[in-house]
Amino acid sequence: MGFLIDTCVWIDVERGLLAPADVATLTSNEPVYLSPITIAELRFGAEVAPEPRVRQRRLAALYRIRRKPLVVVDAVTGDIFGSLAAQISAAGRQHRYRVQDLWLASQALQHSHRFLTRNRRDFEDIPGLDLVLYQLPIRTSAGTSKSNQNRGLGRT
Repeated sequence: MGFLIDTCVWIDVERGLLAPADVATLTSNEPVYLSPITIAELRFGAEVAPEPRVRQRRLAALYRIRRKPLVVVDAVTGDIFGSLAAQISAAGRQHRYRVQDLWLASQALQHSHRFLTRNRRDFEDIPGLDLVLYQLPIRTSAGTSKSNQNRGLGRT
């Protein structure tokens, strides 16, 4: 089966809010796959970084995750995407601002991958998506995190 990982997860790793070991724990050490959509989103974030130091850090993080196996976008992905966008539109919900999210969900559905994210709202209305949610640790006013099981990470 395996996991497709939402872009927000890799951003949390790059920012040090989530460790690679946390991703392994959240995915139960199942195979983790990368989407070209995620590569595009992360590359964009690196290119528009306000400072060269931030840009370098983001590009280095992108380089590290590119070792993951890539799930390609093909005609089947396009069919799934078109169907999902139409279903969401027919239900009266907005799909236009969610184009990247729908592509990621389409890939996860196509390959029967579970989908790891902390953005419930972006994905909870996608039919058939095997969504795995997590929360970041709660930071206290002193800047420390309240820890509980799994370094404060909660799977929902």
